Amino acid sequence: MEASRGPPRVKNKAAAPMQISAEQLLREAVDRQEPGVQVPTQRFADLEELHEYQGRKRKEFEDYVRRNRINMHNWMRYAQWELEQKEYRRARSIFERALDVDSTSVVLWIRYIEAEMKTRNINHARNLLDRAVTILPRIDKLWYKYVYMEEMLGNIAGTRQVFERWMTWEPDEAAWGAYIKLEKRYGEFDRARAIFERFTAVHPEPRNWIKWARFEEENGTSDLVREVFGIAIETLGEDFMDEKLFVAYARYEAKLKEYERSRAIFKYALDRLPRSKSVALHKAYTTFEKQFGDRDGVEDVILSKRRVQYEEQIKENPKNYDVWFDYARLEETLGNVDRVRDVYERAIAQIPPTQEKRHWRRYIYLWIFYALWEEMENKDIERARQVYQECIKLIPHKKFTFSKIWLMKAQFEIRHMQLQAARKTLGQAIGMCPKDKLFKGYIELELKLFEFVRCRTLYEKHIEWNPSNCQAWIKFSELERGLDDLERARAIFELAVNQEYLDMPELLWKAYIDFEEEEGEYDRTRDLYERLLEKTDHVKVWISYAHFEINVPDPSEGEEEEEEEEEKPVSDEAKARARKVFERAYKSMKEKDLKEERVALLNAWKSFENTHGSPDDIERVEKQMPRKVKKRRKLDDDSYEEYMDYVFPADDESAAKMSKLLQMAHQWKQTQGA
Repeated sequence: MEASRGPPRVKNKAAAPMQISAEQLLREAVDRQEPGVQVPTQRFADLEELHEYQGRKRKEFEDYVRRNRINMHNWMRYAQWELEQKEYRRARSIFERALDVDSTSVVLWIRYIEAEMKTRNINHARNLLDRAVTILPRIDKLWYKYVYMEEMLGNIAGTRQVFERWMTWEPDEAAWGAYIKLEKRYGEFDRARAIFERFTAVHPEPRNWIKWARFEEENGTSDLVREVFGIAIETLGEDFMDEKLFVAYARYEAKLKEYERSRAIFKYALDRLPRSKSVALHKAYTTFEKQFGDRDGVEDVILSKRRVQYEEQIKENPKNYDVWFDYARLEETLGNVDRVRDVYERAIAQIPPTQEKRHWRRYIYLWIFYALWEEMENKDIERARQVYQECIKLIPHKKFTFSKIWLMKAQFEIRHMQLQAARKTLGQAIGMCPKDKLFKGYIELELKLFEFVRCRTLYEKHIEWNPSNCQAWIKFSELERGLDDLERARAIFELAVNQEYLDMPELLWKAYIDFEEEEGEYDRTRDLYERLLEKTDHVKVWISYAHFEINVPDPSEGEEEEEEEEEKPVSDEAKARARKVFERAYKSMKEKDLKEERVALLNAWKSFENTHGSPDDIERVEKQMPRKVKKRRKLDDDSYEEYMDYVFPADDESAAKMSKLLQMAHQWKQTQGA
């Protein structure tokens, strides 16, 4: 604690001037305890007082290091103080004692080494560095200190030996770079080349090969640069290829104006690197072609880039048929037959995993596009026929089929004058897996060939297979009508409307009615309307019936005037018949309480009266028009909702009459009771 009281006082103030010659032996004191705080310069009266001060300080330092031996900061302060006292042996002893405590303290070694270097004890410093790197060979800072000292001393051979010892531990890239820079500084390029060879063997990253290539570019020849890049590509292999290496190689060749070499390097890399690892490579290749290539070269770059992209997507999901479509279309634009066939063959090999039609819908178009390409672009007719046949064999027709492929196969045969083959194909399709589209396509084919007997046979098979198909019945009757066999057409319609189940009966009845009306059979048409109204009471049927009656011509008119029939006014008989239909319809709907239908009917009736009726007729219809009222009704969850309802005047009159009757009955009852 005495050291903290400040500098010792001079006992004999008068004797101080007498000891001026002893100032050469005096030294500055350092901070006694707090780091960083400097003690003012002191002057001691004599050597005895100096020695007393030094002894006191040493005792303090010894107490510090004894209390906390593992705190290297105390040891280094102690050694530094001895160095300031120029007690080098003592300082060296303190450093050694500290190393005995912790020989792995890098800071301690650095302080010890720097102390020897400052005092120019070079051999001591060299020995310390040798010990340090032996004990801590993985600490690069010690090696850097070692080689720096040897180089500053001009001992290049010794520096090289230190580097060689260091390199045996395979340090990081910066250490190898320092060794290479040493040899470059002294013009030893062969040695630097040998170091690069060892360096790339230890650290075979692409960037290190690029560094070597740049070194050869600056200090070697173009052949050496190419050799470095070649060794790099061969050493790394396809698994560890990097786009940066190829970009650097290609740019070097472009710098030498070896454009074909550069282009070959780009193509070699693009064919082997996946899309995810060659984005910058594609960009560099595109830039290269824009600078040094022609239009074909630029297009080739873009196409090759897309090709790599498609290959990666296919590798991720081989069942992605949309990618196959795009890939095949790309190859078709290039015009390479072998490539196109290869893509299509690989694509059709990706059969859907299940026998469900929804999984086959996209897949089947691969076969279609393949066959069309062989026929239209490649002009290989036999191969296109083979594609169609293989596709038909592949589809599980007992579970599902595709009418499109059968029809396209038949059309293909017709285009190439093979009518019997087309008929055989469609006949096989109908026998194996009949479908409405197949019948329709086969009939259209025979119609174009004017084979009406075959068409009639096909229609009979069609309605026998699917009697509920109204379109088949309608087309069959149209065929017979076109052949001027009206009785046969009428018989077909009769058979059709008597079927138990029809998919669109309204179309069938409409076609039948239009047929009779166009043939001028108005009585038959009325009979059909009456039969239809027995099956359904739809408002549209009533309205259509009324419009029919309006358009029926007067029987008294001659045939010569039929062409001018539309220009003459509607006869009163026709108006009366139409009005009678409206009245029947209104009565029927009123009895069935069909409010919405009554409104639609009244609107049509009103339109009819506005065109053909008198003001009295119009007023009579308008009196029956309902009014809208807002009502409430109870729901299942005991809540209420508002809705719009129609109230008809006729209903109000009936209610009023009923109310008046009940009131009179009540009065009569009261009279009888009295």
